[in-house]
Amino acid sequence: MHSQKTLAEDATSANISSKLPRYKLVIFDWDGTLMDSADKIVSCMQIAAKQCDMPIPSYEQVGHIIGISLKPAIKQLFNIQDDELAERLVKAYKAAFVTVDTTPCPLFNGVNTMLANLKAAGCILAVATGKARRGLDRAWTQTGTGVYFSASRTADEAESKPSPDMLLQLLDELGVEVKDAVMVGDTTYDMQMAKAIGMDRIGVSYGVHAQVHLEALNPVALVHSVSELEATLF
Repeated sequence: MHSQKTLAEDATSANISSKLPRYKLVIFDWDGTLMDSADKIVSCMQIAAKQCDMPIPSYEQVGHIIGISLKPAIKQLFNIQDDELAERLVKAYKAAFVTVDTTPCPLFNGVNTMLANLKAAGCILAVATGKARRGLDRAWTQTGTGVYFSASRTADEAESKPSPDMLLQLLDELGVEVKDAVMVGDTTYDMQMAKAIGMDRIGVSYGVHAQVHLEALNPVALVHSVSELEATLF
């Protein structure tokens, strides 16, 4: 027998899925938007710093660079220009992420339901992420969510955020006009890349960047949970 809470959730889901989505194409950031991975990213960056005899960055410092492609992010985080040192940190971080810290990263509550409802309503879904292709594919395999997405761009396939290159490539591949698409993300980099080409953008406050910084980039909405995000997309 369903609990009262489950019945309410079922009713909400049915109500949302009966509506048409507001956008033809929804492009999601991954880390901090769909996947709750900030803690692991910070932990692995701190491990890499220790292994390379660099100052250990704080949670807030690492959080500020989440979303940028890895090497530029590391250069910014540690304020370095040395390519060889940056590469050592990149390798140490990747090794930590795969083998040292084996904590699985969960999706935020409600993500699977939201993706399923959007897909069922005929919405095209895509991902634009600072992760490498291997990392995104691994996350899709672990979560079983790859089936929802028609296209994706990763850090090794496009210019790093906040360049709009990922978005322009996705629009071109999917044959969608910018007016029919929206970018959803938790960082100012996500908002900046969309703003650069006049694309609507939705900020999520439950990720790594402060609400006030997201608001400064004029999103069409700022949401505080996945359920609120889903309601905003319909």
